[in-house]
Amino acid sequence: MSKDDRSQVNPFTGKAHYDTVDDDAFLEECYNAYYNEVGQYELLDNTQAGQMVMDITVLLVRTVEDYLQKINRMDYVIDYYDWEVHLVNSSIANACCYPGGKIIVYAGILEYMQSGEELAFVLAHEISHALLDHSRTQVSVEQTKNSLSSASWMGSFALDMLGFGAAGDLVRAGVNIANATSHYFLTQPWGRSHELEADKLGLTISYLAGYDVSGVPVFWQRFSQDCNNDFDFFSTHPSDEKRIAVMRESLIEMQNNPNFFSQPLLPETPKAKDEYKNSAIERNIQNYNKSQQLDYDNAYGQAGDNVTTHTFQTQLNCPNCNSVVVLGDAFCNGCGLNLNNLHCPNCGGSIQLTDRYCMHCGKKL
Repeated sequence: MSKDDRSQVNPFTGKAHYDTVDDDAFLEECYNAYYNEVGQYELLDNTQAGQMVMDITVLLVRTVEDYLQKINRMDYVIDYYDWEVHLVNSSIANACCYPGGKIIVYAGILEYMQSGEELAFVLAHEISHALLDHSRTQVSVEQTKNSLSSASWMGSFALDMLGFGAAGDLVRAGVNIANATSHYFLTQPWGRSHELEADKLGLTISYLAGYDVSGVPVFWQRFSQDCNNDFDFFSTHPSDEKRIAVMRESLIEMQNNPNFFSQPLLPETPKAKDEYKNSAIERNIQNYNKSQQLDYDNAYGQAGDNVTTHTFQTQLNCPNCNSVVVLGDAFCNGCGLNLNNLHCPNCGGSIQLTDRYCMHCGKKL
């Protein structure tokens, strides 16, 4: 099926994206590039790791198709997305989903994965780039930019021939400036928004597939710190505080959303809100610590006063039944709650019994 034979409205955004690409030629080029890349490496598809990659990919693709079936938009994938995945023997820590659903996973990335949930999110993120036609959008932008530049250059030489050489020089100078800054005015802003969109849709796909995504923001921070080589994942997927903030907010939205099928999953490009950034969360914790110190000073005197040293008790309360527990207990004697496996009631992130604020979403516990 050609792109011209399906609706121009993307089912995940509810919008028609900017697209000037000849579909058949574009997909042919993408497929050729994919098979050329895969052909450079030994395939690990028949290994245990390769089977894990296959199983996760199949589940994610089925989840996407189930979603599209429920919203009556299977036209978006039938005879157009030709899903395929290969694990290749390479130390590169990266993964990519080409337009049309061709996925390559480099074995080096598995060294940074501590669970199937983490790998599922990485793959769902890559699949989301393809589902949102991000590559087509970027190619369309480049084509338009190059066409405008070529037309301007030709116009400048026409001015020269008519005797307006100085004007022609100005036009050519303007084109050079436009080319130098187009990365920021066109490609870079869209590339940044593309990452936020793929993060949110990838989280949602993983969540609908049944994966526990509560730890994704923490994983993403760790992954971005550990994996920062020139050819690895974050060389093309830059991570910053804004992306982490969008992930945190997306988790809360998903848990509070009883129906994923009544409206597009991405009606607008996600924007990072200040309250979900690390700086805001750290500020909340600092303010809490200051208030605790103030309460202590009011009760026992300022630091340096001649006061008796007080020993703080390590007695706490179970968050489930409010029974008294002692710091270090593995289970609550009152209800049997596993005290080493606690989660924030707001975002689902892992917390400790002694935490006063959730490190994932900043909620006071």
